[in-house]
Amino acid sequence: MGRNRSRSPFRLENHAQKQRKRLEEKITEERKEQKIMTSAKRDTTVVLVHAAWADGSSWNKVTGELQREGFNVVAAQIPLTSFTDDVAALRKVLLRQKGPIVLAGHSYGGAVITAAAAGNPTVKALVYIAAIVPDQGETVGDVFGRVPPHPSAPKLQPDADGFLWLTVDAFRNAFAPDALPSETALMAAAQKPISLKCLGEPMTNPAWREKPTWFLIAEKDLMVSPETQRFTAARMKSKVVSLPVDHTPLASKPDAVAELITAAWTSA
Repeated sequence: MGRNRSRSPFRLENHAQKQRKRLEEKITEERKEQKIMTSAKRDTTVVLVHAAWADGSSWNKVTGELQREGFNVVAAQIPLTSFTDDVAALRKVLLRQKGPIVLAGHSYGGAVITAAAAGNPTVKALVYIAAIVPDQGETVGDVFGRVPPHPSAPKLQPDADGFLWLTVDAFRNAFAPDALPSETALMAAAQKPISLKCLGEPMTNPAWREKPTWFLIAEKDLMVSPETQRFTAARMKSKVVSLPVDHTPLASKPDAVAELITAAWTSA
């Protein structure tokens, strides 16, 4: 006949102690990894480059998200006076940073980061948000005009000095239709016009040929064709996130933009 065997209280206590020890070791290891990740983020600077008709403040919501994640963040200011001027201004910003850089550009800013990061070993990843990204010899205008404009896109006419401006209705109907009316009113009031010179200068050495890239395709974009975005992302062999957002997800979906930038940092 079999005998009922029960574990002694000593064995049960010893088993529980071992389980607690394993759990404590796991928690300690996770805390070490978290500290390492936090330290790495503090050593990394995310540099953000704005679009036409905008400035560094257009990234404010994304900047806040990234700062809460522990990153150093710099929202660069480019003059929008010529492509050469904008690239030179961004290169100065990049030279001021210490440690690795993740570089992100919105719309026209995508072209600027493509030129400015070429040959710079501290730039580890390029992130494009609804961006215009030329190849060598192409201009911003070439890429922007690759397909016919959306019927809701603004009709752009330069002023006497060769600068392009947007009306408040253009901000509300095409540039950032998913943003709040109060936000588009501020965008219109604070806009920086873009010079025609920015659209006609050819790309020299595109940095995406030497660095890993990520691309957020804005499927509801009325300014830069989603078809063009898909074409350039495929050409660069980017890691792609496609979302049903407007041209300015910096305002309407900042968490998704910050998440993509973080993913680029993690993988670069």
